Amino acid sequence: MSSSTTTKKRPSKGTKRTFRTYEDYLSGALKDKASAVEYLKAALDDEDPRVFLLALRDVISASGVTMTELAKKTQISRENLYKVVSLSGNPNWRNIHKILSALGYRFDIAVRLEKVKKAS
Repeated sequence: MSSSTTTKKRPSKGTKRTFRTYEDYLSGALKDKASAVEYLKAALDDEDPRVFLLALRDVISASGVTMTELAKKTQISRENLYKVVSLSGNPNWRNIHKILSALGYRFDIAVRLEKVKKAS
């Protein structure tokens, strides 16, 4: 009875493994519009509004659109765009709407899946 074995070749000592950073992974994942939508939705569920701003900044970065290009599309100055998505940003509805629209997204309202308390 003969047994068949498979051996794996190890990389030679001169070969270095390359790793992707989390930021590289995230950027790649967010290029997919469906993934970006889920990422933004999850960020909206957080109580801290800064989480959404950080997520929006990640989606902008992954989109490949520069802030200059986004400024032209949204008619918001580049400087104000940076302020909008900063941790200290306090964007208004109009600016968020313009940014999302320029990136090909829109807000959507949905019923939470958890039980909603009825007013008595």
